Amino acid sequence: MLDGRYRVDARIAAGGMATVYRALDTRLDRVLALKVMHPALATDASFVERFIREAKSVARLDHPNVVQVFDQGADGSYVYLAMEYVAGCTLRDVLRERGALQPRAALDILEPVLAALGAAHRAGFVHRDMKPENVLIGDDGRVKVADFGLVRSVDTVTSTTGAVLGTVSYLAPEQIENGTAEPRVDVYACGVVLYEMLTGGKPHQGETPAQVLYRHLHEDVPPPSAAVPGLPPGLDALVAAATARDPQARPHDAVALLALARETRAALSADQLDALPPQARTDGHDNAEDRTSVIPRALTVPRPLPVSGDPVDEAALHRTSRLETPPPPPGPGPRRTGGRRPGRGVLTLVAAVLLVLGVGGGVWYINSGQFTKVPPVLGKTEAQARDRLDKAGLRVGSVQHAYSDTVQRGTIISTDPGAGARIRSHGSVALTLSDGPETVRVPDLEGMALDKARARLKKEGLEPGMVSRAFSEDVAKGAVISTDPGAGIDRRAGSAIALVVSKGRPVEVPDVTGEDLDQAKSDLADAGLEVKVAAERVNSDDDPGQVARQSPGAGGRAAEGDTVTLTLSKGPEMVEVPDVTGDSVDDAKKTLEAAGFQVDEDRGLLGLFGDTVKKQSVDGGDRAPKGSTITITIR
Repeated sequence: MLDGRYRVDARIAAGGMATVYRALDTRLDRVLALKVMHPALATDASFVERFIREAKSVARLDHPNVVQVFDQGADGSYVYLAMEYVAGCTLRDVLRERGALQPRAALDILEPVLAALGAAHRAGFVHRDMKPENVLIGDDGRVKVADFGLVRSVDTVTSTTGAVLGTVSYLAPEQIENGTAEPRVDVYACGVVLYEMLTGGKPHQGETPAQVLYRHLHEDVPPPSAAVPGLPPGLDALVAAATARDPQARPHDAVALLALARETRAALSADQLDALPPQARTDGHDNAEDRTSVIPRALTVPRPLPVSGDPVDEAALHRTSRLETPPPPPGPGPRRTGGRRPGRGVLTLVAAVLLVLGVGGGVWYINSGQFTKVPPVLGKTEAQARDRLDKAGLRVGSVQHAYSDTVQRGTIISTDPGAGARIRSHGSVALTLSDGPETVRVPDLEGMALDKARARLKKEGLEPGMVSRAFSEDVAKGAVISTDPGAGIDRRAGSAIALVVSKGRPVEVPDVTGEDLDQAKSDLADAGLEVKVAAERVNSDDDPGQVARQSPGAGGRAAEGDTVTLTLSKGPEMVEVPDVTGDSVDDAKKTLEAAGFQVDEDRGLLGLFGDTVKKQSVDGGDRAPKGSTITITIR
C-alpha cells in the first residue's frame, strides 16, 4: 500500500528515474498506474520538482489523447504520480514487432498524437521528449501521449551553459545547439517518429550519441521513400516539413502539423494508404534501451565522427538524456537560414574534431581525471551492480538490506552516493539491497470482539478485510470465529485479512402463522427471538388479527436475538358473487371462477341429465370471501 491508499499489484515498466506499477486506488476502487521515482533520486530537488511539474502540467490538459494524472504525493522516500492506466502497448512495442507500418496505420497513430501535443502547445507547454516509448496504444485502439516529465513552458529556454534534456534520436537541431524549448521541437520529434513508422528505422543512425547528434545538426532527414520505395511523395513532403533543420521552415506547432497531415491523407488514394510495406530495417534493442534515464552531463559539443574501435552505445540513443550545451557566442551572430549552420557552431565542432584527433581517445569534457560519476544500478542484482561499478573504476563499500514493497527482492534499492553523484576514482559506493516486502504473522483473533480484532490487525501492520458472518455453537455472537489466512501465516505488511464473525448459536424459527399476535410473540420469545410487527396488514384466509406471514419462515435458521417480522391478517378479501341462475353449467362455472370463486355442483337425482342452474348457495349480488366455494344446483 502506497500512501495508505494505492495497492500496488504489478510492475509495468522500469526506467532510470522511475518505475511504473499497476495499482488499485482503494478509495475510489479504480485501476490506475503509479509512477514512482526511485528513492535515491527523491533527495534531488530538481527531480522532485520535475515530477510535481508533470502532475500540474498534465492536470491542465483535459484531452482524450493525453494520459491523465489523477494525483501526486509522497510516502516516505517514495515520490509518486497516480495516472490513468492504459491497458495495451507502446508504439515502440509495435515497431519492434512489425517494423514499418502501412501509411494509413502510421497516420492513424500520428494524428491523435498531434492532437494531444496540440492541446499542450495551445495550453503553453512543450513535451520535449516525444518518442515511440511515450505513445501508448490501448487494447481498444485509443492512442494516448504519456510521460510529460520533461514538459516545459513554451516561453522557457534552457540556459546556454546548462543542460539539454531529451532523447538523442529525436532531438531537434536547435535543442542541441541552444537548448531551445518551443513547440517546433515537438514537431521535429513527431517527424522523426513518422519516418520511423513508415520505414521501420530511424533517419539518423550512429555508433555513438555524438555521431547521431552531429547528423541532426548537419544532415537533412532523408525521404522515407529512399528506404521504402513506392511510398507516395506526399508522405516524403510531410516528413520533410516536420523535420526541416531550420525551425522557421517547420509548422509552428502540432496543430499546424496536424492540419498538414490531414491534407496529406486526403490527397492519398485508398491503395496508397493501405499499401503493405516491405520488410524494412528495424533497430534491434532490448528493454533497457527504451528506459528514460539520466546519463552524465558529458557532451559539450558532439564529435562528428566515431573514433575507430569505439563501442556502439545503442542504449544511449533511446534514453532521455541530459547533454551539456556550448557556451553562448560573445555577441549576436547572423541568423541561420535553411539547413546550413554557419558561424560559431561550425567552428566549435571543428575544434571538437581537432580535439578528438589530437587526443585520439575522444575527450568528452575537460576533467582532471581524478573524479568520475556513480553509474545507475537501481533495480540491478548485487552481482550486476558490482560489475557496473567495477567497470566505472569504483569499489563496493558496505552492503545493507532493507524491506521494500516496490523493489524486487535481491535488487538494489539505493546507493550512497546516489546515481550520477561525483566521486573520486576508485572510491567506494555503499549498496542497499531489497529484502522484498516486510512480512507480518497473522495473529490469533478467535473469540475476540470484532472492533478489538480490527484494532489488533492494524497494530500488527495488517489491514482488516472483508467481514462475513456464520453461526457458531462455541463462539459468542459478534466475536471472531476465524481469519483468512489463518493465525500464524506470514503475510506482506499491509495485506488485508478477511474475518469470519459469529452470529451466535443457530435457532430454529417456529411456525406462528394462524396464531393470535400475543400467542405468536410468546412462542418466538421462548425460542430466544425478537418480534417486529409489520405496519400494513394483508388479506388472507386467517381471521383478522391473526398472523398471516412471518419472515424468516418456519423452519429457517436465525441467531439468538435475531428479529422475526410478523404480518397480520385483515381477513379474506370479500368479492361480489355473480348471479348465474338460469345459465348453463359451463357458463356458470366460467363466470364464478373468473370472479375468484371455487365451484361445486349439486345435481341430485333430478339434475343428473340437466344443464341449467336453478339455484346458487350465495345469491347473486351478495359478497363472499374470494377463493371460497359457491355451490350451484342443477336441474
